[in-house]
Amino acid sequence: MKNVDQLDIRTVAGGVVLAVKVVPGASRDKIAGVLGSALKITTSAPPEKGKANAAVTRMLARALGIDRHAVKLVSGPTNPRKEFLLADLAANRVREILGRT
Repeated sequence: MKNVDQLDIRTVAGGVVLAVKVVPGASRDKIAGVLGSALKITTSAPPEKGKANAAVTRMLARALGIDRHAVKLVSGPTNPRKEFLLADLAANRVREILGRT
């Protein structure tokens, strides 16, 4: 993936916080790339009752090779712009993994 160096990834206690732009109700689930400073993720899950958030959590965990319990939504539960805590990861590691996708 291109432009991973532009991603907003902040180091915090216990891991990093990644900015994500979610597009629910899309035709398929995929990490679409970098949009501004956020990782753009599309999901076929609807934006209701946390279904899209759960789908994005699973996609991030799978893409980064971590347990889904290590991915936690920390802001924006009803907003397309969200922030996810990625436990026990460093910013450079996240960029490295996403750069290979």
